[in-house]
Amino acid sequence: MAAGGFCKLPNGTVVVALNLPSPAASSAGSVRFLVHAQNRARALTRLRNLGLRSVYLRGNAAPPTPDEVTAVLHHPDGLIWRTAPVAGAAGGPDLVQELWHPIRALLRRPTAQT
Repeated sequence: MAAGGFCKLPNGTVVVALNLPSPAASSAGSVRFLVHAQNRARALTRLRNLGLRSVYLRGNAAPPTPDEVTAVLHHPDGLIWRTAPVAGAAGGPDLVQELWHPIRALLRRPTAQT
């Protein structure tokens, strides 16, 4: 089951954060999606329309952090992702955090080489 949460902004819109299993078969990690929408239902519909069919938000166990809210609000598409950090991993000063990617980068299909 996906961990996730949401936060309601002062203007009435919401930011939904979801951790979903990685689509790569070789990867055991997860991917964190952030969606900015008018309400929670529309945010989940945006993800479902992209092919993530069984996406549900149950509870508010992992809401977006203030930094994540800022990142998704400053992105023109309002839908970004990155690999989720491993739970329990201690981050040192040399730990570099992955940047956010637009959803186009995840959905981009590799070109066929002949």
